[in-house]
Amino acid sequence: MALRPSSAAPTALADVAHRIGAPLSAGGEGISVTGATVDSRDVRPGDLFGAFPGFTVHGARFGADAVASGASALLTDAEGAELLSEAGVDVPVLVTADARLAMGEASALIYGDPSRDLTFVGVTGTNGKTTTAYLIENVLARVHEHTGIMGTVELRIGDEAIESPRTTVESPVLHGLLARMREEGVTAAVTEVSSHAASLERISGVEFSVAVFTNLQWDHLDFHGTMDNYLDAKAKLFAPGRARFGIINVDDEWGRKLAARVEIPVQTVSTHAADPHPADWTVTHADIGLDGVGSRFTFTDPDGAEHQGFSPLPGLVNVSNSIVAIAAAHAAGVSLAEAIEGVATAHGVPGRMERVIERSDVDPLAIVDYAHTPDALELALEGVRPITPGRLILIFGSDGDRDQGKRPVMGEIAARLADVIVLTDENPRSEAPAAVRAMIREGIQKVRPALADVHEVEPRALAVETALRLANSEDTVIVTGKGHEPTQEIAGVFHRYNDRDAYLQAYARITAETEGHA
Repeated sequence: MALRPSSAAPTALADVAHRIGAPLSAGGEGISVTGATVDSRDVRPGDLFGAFPGFTVHGARFGADAVASGASALLTDAEGAELLSEAGVDVPVLVTADARLAMGEASALIYGDPSRDLTFVGVTGTNGKTTTAYLIENVLARVHEHTGIMGTVELRIGDEAIESPRTTVESPVLHGLLARMREEGVTAAVTEVSSHAASLERISGVEFSVAVFTNLQWDHLDFHGTMDNYLDAKAKLFAPGRARFGIINVDDEWGRKLAARVEIPVQTVSTHAADPHPADWTVTHADIGLDGVGSRFTFTDPDGAEHQGFSPLPGLVNVSNSIVAIAAAHAAGVSLAEAIEGVATAHGVPGRMERVIERSDVDPLAIVDYAHTPDALELALEGVRPITPGRLILIFGSDGDRDQGKRPVMGEIAARLADVIVLTDENPRSEAPAAVRAMIREGIQKVRPALADVHEVEPRALAVETALRLANSEDTVIVTGKGHEPTQEIAGVFHRYNDRDAYLQAYARITAETEGHA
């Protein structure tokens, strides 16, 4: 799938320099650019190449490669300008203090500010971004003939899609995709916005019709340091000029803090009817786990009128995601009746409470969920308990090279809320898998000193099969942490792996064995 429009009108480099507030370098007069990228492997003739500090190397070190591939000009910071000079790069170079911020603005200009031509919704929060984004997109598709979505799972324009490289793509890709959407007749789109993306200015130059906040929970403190810094990153989505309107879930203290500080018009959402601080949209009653599938709920709108809604996914957390999606879609111009129906009829979200094997007379219910933080794990287990007549069997681990403090906490939660635990690996990355599991096991032993009904199994595919073999028809098996992810990273190598596929392959083996002994 092409990640940029088939063509773009030439933009004078002088106009780009004016937009980002940078002086036009010598030789820049008369130069035009027709595209933008920060990946030297993606350069096309006529591109503006953005070069700024990465986690390991400065992008300016690839400047010569970019020029060799046809880049007409480069955008960088002072350090990058020096590196480019040393490399003898001979195209015009725009130099600015914040090259990441400037690259977003430059890309927006080059592609004709496409976000302003679409109904564009941005969703941020620790948990629920993907589910909420898909719910909103399903609603928008009821009134917009062509829609797009960008996020953790995929980049999709209409029916054309590819796997997403990250939750929020780099700014030139974001603007290029929006321009491609506009070219294809898309009139409404949704994107997830990660805290990393906001901090690294990947949404620079974007104007959102509606900005959405789901929650803020313990995660990414290895990057942000503190929860306050984490909130500051999320708040960038709600800055004046960045979004016209906001929908903020105030079920947690961080949502309330955000609602109190933003300067754009916002409406608040809550699932806590008894909260002393009433929200504009409030869930007043919910029947959780109805018919073993979703939940029905009653809510009031900002005018105080009462409505009935349905969440197609189990658990109170998905009632929260559903009411946020309804409020956001309505803010994006969809009638309230259409918003309610659009959420109720939404299809399953890949890797989010995804039912892979349905319960039968002989089979357990098997679910995949992305829950990879303490709060998300607790909500996931609480969400499936009402639809589990037997035991709740959990397969989980925790990421390597990420916040280590949450590992024992997640172990405690698992030991408290699951009946059977199959401890395994998630994405060990550069850490020793056994060391990651040991930290989780410490938390489990605080609740279960003798490790009763705890099985430690690797590799992950074998852990999934082990859990299915342990289960009977009244049990629910849930594997958490990876969700839709198509790979598993071990010692720096990405192996093709998916939890849904692991379930189906294990189920096929077990079924074949059973039929062979029949």
